[in-house]
Amino acid sequence: QVHLVESGGGSVHAGGSLRLSCEASGTTSSPVCMGWFRQAPGKEREGVAAIDSEGIVIKYADDVKGRFTLSKDNTKNTLYLQMNNLEPEDTAMYYCVAGCAVPILTLIAPDFRYWGQGTQVTVSS
Repeated sequence: QVHLVESGGGSVHAGGSLRLSCEASGTTSSPVCMGWFRQAPGKEREGVAAIDSEGIVIKYADDVKGRFTLSKDNTKNTLYLQMNNLEPEDTAMYYCVAGCAVPILTLIAPDFRYWGQGTQVTVSS
């Protein structure tokens, strides 16, 4: 079992930046793949970015490429999402995920075993 705790959400104006953090703990002694999903009110949950266990392969959703940067510190079991040039459309609850259930890195929700409670990101115009 892996426990995930997110932090770093908040409210910013369009064009601003935020950095989300997700600390993983629990019964795992080796790095795990991790990522972020988000869900806005009235919309479906969508994958934002994910990184494999070694921190080599990173996948981004098309609408965040060039604005968001995902990184992972395996020594701290912590995942980071640097979000720059935020847009009102980025407003959502952001969820940290971990533990790939499939061998290929994806941005598909059922492919991740563990989920955090979420942190809210609000971007005003």
